[in-house]
Amino acid sequence: MDKNRQQEFQRKMKTRHLVMLSLGGVIGTGLFLSSGYTIQQAGPFGTILSYLIGALVVYLVMLCLGELSVHMPETGAFHSYAAKYIGPGTGYTVAWLYWLTWTVALGSEFTAAGLLMQRWFPFINVWVWSAFFAILIFVLNVLTVKFFAESEFWFASVKVVAIVIFIVLGGAAMAGLLPMAHSESAPLFSNFNQAGLFPHGAFSLIMTMLAVNFAFSGTELIGIAAGETANPEKTIPKAIRTTLWRLIIFFVGTIVVLSALLPVSDAGVAKSPFVTVLERIGVPYSGDIMNFVILTAILSAANSGLYASSRMLWSLANKNTISPFFAKLTKRGVPINAVIFSMLGGALALLSSIVAPDTVYIVLVSISGLAVVAVWMSISASQFLFRRQYIKEGKSVKDLAYRAPLYPLVPIASFILCLASCIGIAFDPTQRIALYCGIPFILFCYGSYYLTQSLKKRGADYAEQN
Repeated sequence: MDKNRQQEFQRKMKTRHLVMLSLGGVIGTGLFLSSGYTIQQAGPFGTILSYLIGALVVYLVMLCLGELSVHMPETGAFHSYAAKYIGPGTGYTVAWLYWLTWTVALGSEFTAAGLLMQRWFPFINVWVWSAFFAILIFVLNVLTVKFFAESEFWFASVKVVAIVIFIVLGGAAMAGLLPMAHSESAPLFSNFNQAGLFPHGAFSLIMTMLAVNFAFSGTELIGIAAGETANPEKTIPKAIRTTLWRLIIFFVGTIVVLSALLPVSDAGVAKSPFVTVLERIGVPYSGDIMNFVILTAILSAANSGLYASSRMLWSLANKNTISPFFAKLTKRGVPINAVIFSMLGGALALLSSIVAPDTVYIVLVSISGLAVVAVWMSISASQFLFRRQYIKEGKSVKDLAYRAPLYPLVPIASFILCLASCIGIAFDPTQRIALYCGIPFILFCYGSYYLTQSLKKRGADYAEQN
């Protein structure tokens, strides 16, 4: 049964789709809006260092995921690996954590998109735009996988081109080739040591790590799309390599330019730091240009998010851990019921952000921030246990189509670095709520899994006896 269902998914994604899907999930509001907060907290040098550490963590996790998804390419992959190599309860919990991450993101992205449209259409209510964009993203996801991948490719391309232009213009302003308004010409790196290497102490580096990890979340989409990718043994390793160096160029390059052209005192979250810098360089209509770029960034992240959350639900149903209702595929290979349910989850998150922003919504956002790191930890642990079992069965590591280097160092290092960012948030009063809400949610998922399994077993035993 599972095998037939699996064959109905269409392997239509190419390397360019996979790279842009991963970049599309990553380059969102985290880079365009929250980077100002990180610069303010950790200072320019601290921010660059934390993004480099974040990129290293992502790379180590991607190496682990690459080995697993090339060996076992399936849709909604990493919860299956966790279920198989760590335990079924962990697999179930990882899937729900990841589903919640993206559905909460959907809610906040539709709200943000509606707010951005206010710049051009102040007389139209925010909810009208939010509803319009929600319908657009839903339609893109239910047509075909190829249509979804193509739309995501173009959404993400806008962001990538905008970031490249921003880095080129910023670099020219740093070198004095472009004049700056209200600033000395050719500031180069003078802003970097203005407030010292770490204005709030070296510990601020650890406290910003969760925000940085959250900004990098989305790279693991490569693993989710493995079941719908043509030639996974060639496509996935190539996508992992290109995604990583692009992330370093985009994130670190952007932060270098922002830090050089924006004094720490001017960085914050009231306004996109990109707009502030472009205005200083004197780019006409910079506010409108960035508004458009951020809008496509948000829609691209929502597009990736609905895709990811629906594939997780499909995978859970395919493993018979939730109702088979969610495993239904259309003729075009789209898990329609899973897409609809994930969209409803996004709508509820959107509603809670309006009705109860200080209670329900802050809890959801906190859990989703922690969830990404928990998912990465599960990927590292799965690869560690998979390789150990593979060798124990007498198989040769040389037979693996793609293998993570330096085993067991890579999975252990990625697990410890992820764990360190979880410990770091315990010391930050503003982020501590993530642990208070996230840990009970994880325990609730484990409890509900074992409860439903024991009820199922009892039901099966009862049916057998009668």
